[in-house]
Amino acid sequence: MSIWRRLRTRLFVSHLLVIAIGGLAMFVVGSVLTRTLFQGRLGRMNRGAGRLNNATAGELHAALGDSLNIALVVGFAVAVLAAGVVAAFLARRFIRPISAVREATDRIARGEYDEEIELPQEEELAALAGDVNTLARTLSATESRRTRLIGEVTHELRSPITTIRALMEGVLDGVTEPTSELFVAVADEASRMQRLADDLALLSQAEEGSLPMVLELADLRELGAGAAERLRLQFDHQQVALEVEPGVALPVSVDPLRIGQVFTNLLGNALIHTPAGGVVAVRSIRESDMAVVEVLDSGSGIQRDELDHIFERFYRLPDSTQPAGRGIGLTIARSIARAHGGDVTADSRGPGQGSTFRISIPLHELDRG
Repeated sequence: MSIWRRLRTRLFVSHLLVIAIGGLAMFVVGSVLTRTLFQGRLGRMNRGAGRLNNATAGELHAALGDSLNIALVVGFAVAVLAAGVVAAFLARRFIRPISAVREATDRIARGEYDEEIELPQEEELAALAGDVNTLARTLSATESRRTRLIGEVTHELRSPITTIRALMEGVLDGVTEPTSELFVAVADEASRMQRLADDLALLSQAEEGSLPMVLELADLRELGAGAAERLRLQFDHQQVALEVEPGVALPVSVDPLRIGQVFTNLLGNALIHTPAGGVVAVRSIRESDMAVVEVLDSGSGIQRDELDHIFERFYRLPDSTQPAGRGIGLTIARSIARAHGGDVTADSRGPGQGSTFRISIPLHELDRG
C-alpha cells in the first residue's frame, strides 16, 4: 500500500496544507497591504509638508509601523478565513467515510444487514469499513441461522405433538382403544420431545459457557474405550465391527460424564453412517500438549464442502439412505469439547471413503511436554 493512502499521512499533510495556505495568505495580503498603506502615508506626508525630504526618520518609522500593523491584522484575518475554508473542505472529505460507517452501524442496529460500505482510499478507514461489512455479514448469517433454528425446532416438535394429538383424538372419538400399546407410543413421543428439550438446553449451556462440569483427572483413552464398550451391542446388532486400539495413556482434567457423551455422539454418528460389514475404530494418540482420540469409520464419507457445516445445529448430510437424527449431536459434542478447552474436528477423503472425527483435549499440566 502507498504511504499516501494512510490516514495518518493524509492528516499530517492536511495540517501542513492548512498552515501553508494560512501563511501564504498572510504573507501576500500583508506585503501588498503594507506597501499600499505605506505609500499612501508617504503621499499624505508629502502633501502636508510640501517636501517629503523634510520628514524625520521618526515620522518615517512611525508611518511604516502603522502600515505594517494594519497589514498584519488584516493579513491574519484573511489567513484565518482561508485556512478555515481549506480545513472545512478537508474535514468534510475525511468525515464522509466515518459518517458512512455511522450510518451503516445504525442500519445494522435496526436489523438491516444487506448494504455494504464502499471502502475509502485511506487504509485505516478502509479497514474500519471492512470490519463493519464483515460484522454485517456475520450478523446476517447469525440471523439466518436463528430463523432456521426456530423453524427446525418447530418441525422437530411438530411430529411428536401431531402423533400424540392424533392418538388422543382417536381415543376421545372412540375410534382407537386405549390399549397399553397406545400409551407406550404416546410415552415414546413424549420422551422424544423431552430428549430434544434436554439436548437444546445442554447445547445452549455449552455455547454460553455455563455448562456445569465436575472436573477430575481421567484418561481420555479409557473414556473413549469405555464409551465404545457400552455401545458394542448396538454395533454387533448392525453387524459393524468395532475396534479399540490400545494407544497411549492420555491424562486430562475433564468431566467424565460430559466427555463420555461426546464419545457416545461420535460413535453413534459413525454407526449411523457405516453400513453392515464396515469397521469403526477408536485410536488414541498424543500430539504435543494435546490428548487426541480419533473415531475412524469406513462409512459413507463426507464431501469436502460439507465438512464446515456438519457441526451446525440441525444440519444433516444429504444422504437419504441413512436414518435421520435430530441433527445436533455433533454440535453438542463440539460445544462440550470446547468447554474443556479442546475441540472436535472432522476429516474425510470424500463420499464412500469413510470419515475421521477427532476429539482433542489439553493434556494435564503435569503430563505435558
